[in-house]
Amino acid sequence: MNFIARTLMLLIACIAAAQAQTGAKPTRIIVGFVAGGPSDVVARVVAQQLTERVGQPFIVENRPGATGLIGADLVAKASPDGHTLYLASQTTHAVAPAMYANVNFDPIKDFTTVVRVVHNPLLMAVHPSVPARSFKELVALAKARPGQINYATGGIGSSPHMSTELIKSMIKIDIVPIHYKGDGAAINDILGGHVQIMNASIGVVLPHARSGKLRGLAVTSLKRSAMAPEFPTLNESGLEGFEVLTWFGILAPSGTPPAIVNRLNGEILQVLALPAARDELLKMGFEIVPNTPEEYAAFLKQEHARWGKVVKDLGLKAE
Repeated sequence: MNFIARTLMLLIACIAAAQAQTGAKPTRIIVGFVAGGPSDVVARVVAQQLTERVGQPFIVENRPGATGLIGADLVAKASPDGHTLYLASQTTHAVAPAMYANVNFDPIKDFTTVVRVVHNPLLMAVHPSVPARSFKELVALAKARPGQINYATGGIGSSPHMSTELIKSMIKIDIVPIHYKGDGAAINDILGGHVQIMNASIGVVLPHARSGKLRGLAVTSLKRSAMAPEFPTLNESGLEGFEVLTWFGILAPSGTPPAIVNRLNGEILQVLALPAARDELLKMGFEIVPNTPEEYAAFLKQEHARWGKVVKDLGLKAE
């Protein structure tokens, strides 16, 4: 074989290898909500960094509907080969399954836990026109005006909804939920004074609270937020032991081999440690929580039991 022939064969082999690498089967991260929301942003940060680190495409696919259940059902029935993942939250895997009459999957048995990615507290805020400068003052106001004060939610079953309903049940106040299609629309209306109260992710509310457009009252974590230590916790404000955290984690279909799960866990934890990913998530108020698949599984079971009981006790049903 002459030099030219060998060179051509080497060139063909290199092209074939490059095509094989770039043609790697993409991994989908399914998000059960529309683009632009917190779950979508978290998924895209993870997907971008994984693509760069692993060298194969990770893409985010939005499948909104039924409070995240449509996307979850798709993943539950997907092949357990590590190429279809779900960005889960307490809404999709602890709240929604208890609120809907017909759910076509088991939120625990039909999934394999990979890693809990982040969590963050909510910040309770009111419009400045509300004559309450603390949580205790807000409770007194609500008791003096039963059924006359509204609170905004990002939709039925969302963290703003469930956290406020839990507060209502604990202190026996009557405030009325106004449901929106996402936290963004809800925030716009509380900024405009059309609703009086909202619990929302601290990264979303904090800029408005610090600018004076809203008045922050308390955070929903057990300890004060490192991001906003000026705000007391609800636990400090009279709701002893109260804690609600918004969390997001990666799930795979049940039966996904442990080797794949453990590799995904390790790769995701590696990308979360990268400054680019860490800073982007911290900017939104999220705290990174390194954990194993087994730790996430135990946590998910606890959340499922806790919020399922809350839904049942409050008699909440999907609209």
